[in-house]
Amino acid sequence: MKPDMPETPAPPDAALRRAVPPVICYPTATLPQPDLALYRAARAGAEKVDEVRVPPRDARLFQAPAGHFCRISCVEGPQVGDLNLWNANDLSERFYSGKTRALHGTHLSTGDRMWSSFPALRPMATIVADTLDWYGFDPFGGAVHDVIGTRCDPYTNRLLAGGDYHHCCHSNLTRALVEGRGLPTDQAEALVHDVLNVFMCTGFSRDTGQYFMKASPVRPGDYLELFAEINLLGALSACPGGDCSAEHSSDTAACHPLLVEVFRPKDGALDGWQSPPQSGYDRSHGL
Repeated sequence: MKPDMPETPAPPDAALRRAVPPVICYPTATLPQPDLALYRAARAGAEKVDEVRVPPRDARLFQAPAGHFCRISCVEGPQVGDLNLWNANDLSERFYSGKTRALHGTHLSTGDRMWSSFPALRPMATIVADTLDWYGFDPFGGAVHDVIGTRCDPYTNRLLAGGDYHHCCHSNLTRALVEGRGLPTDQAEALVHDVLNVFMCTGFSRDTGQYFMKASPVRPGDYLELFAEINLLGALSACPGGDCSAEHSSDTAACHPLLVEVFRPKDGALDGWQSPPQSGYDRSHGL
């Protein structure tokens, strides 16, 4: 815990040290940009080919082949969701929330991409529509769709609350893999990873730097839509905290289902588009 008062006296040049301007760690001027105009034109004529309803305090798998769109919608009441993504053909390639955060910032919206883990490091999905993009950053520093928080999990719940809770998003996502892919629990749990917190409103407190959540601004009819850059296997958990206005591991919070819909563009709508290749880095010479 940080002390209320520093234990170390400030040096004479403290003000000068604090005044040094920041430098962006990963300038993105050379980052390949998605062709949003092409994606949106393809989406305009796409047909729905699948839908998955995610029950409250539970998770479900869905698949979105490369070149398809998937829409995550709020359908009954304010509800946040924890999203995992894998390469459907190779589950070792998964969403890398930390690198996505370093490239695009703490919260994602239209035009941002969800990047995969090493050694692939390529776009798995691109956000093509976000009905909550109007929210921006509020006076508390909160924003929507974060890649800063980890999924709620039974281990931290036991550490902080002293009891066992079995509907944390980590547990829900694990069970979805077990049931949907027939994996042993230990293998499935090892594949679950840090998430895109869909619809969740979060930030860092300005006094202590702690991760906070607040009531999500999401309402029925709001959605986040992704373009699948590769063949995707997704898992979405409807968080047991509901809109996360009070707690995120709870049997008392009002919780609602979420809906995932998958859309296939018409033939020829994506002419010229190719699924992005894996990173060209030759690790045989450097690792």
